Amino acid sequence: MTDATKTVAIAADHAGYALKDRLRTVIEEQGLAVLDLGTSGPDRVDYPDYGHAVARAIRDGRATRGVVVCGSGSGIGISIAANRHRGVRAALCHDVTTARLCRQHNDANVLALGARIIGFETARDCLAVFLSTDYEGGRHGDRIAKLDVPAA
Repeated sequence: MTDATKTVAIAADHAGYALKDRLRTVIEEQGLAVLDLGTSGPDRVDYPDYGHAVARAIRDGRATRGVVVCGSGSGIGISIAANRHRGVRAALCHDVTTARLCRQHNDANVLALGARIIGFETARDCLAVFLSTDYEGGRHGDRIAKLDVPAA
């Protein structure tokens, strides 16, 4: 069985699958296991299904970090889907600064990317920073606790 702390769940819709596949290789090159939850081609699929799949993998303990990619919604839709799940903090990032800050200040556990918004090099750099940056804790803890509230 693979250690969940060394496993990254990854998924994408049809517009993001090519970027997802390239990022999968980057994750593996870092010595981490990949839990690829699809999709694997250009046939139309619904991005919420893939955001939910990564969120469930984190919730169920199969992975501690995740990456979601969509294209047509620039990464926004798939991040909204993932964020519907308790304990998931998906952050849409467009550069290394947002990728670093989402980990340091928000303890984000899912990186969301828009395949039609950023290129591979930027996505790769965001992923590297996301995976290597630790949560600072401290003053941020009380705020994070306020994110994970029961539905009204």
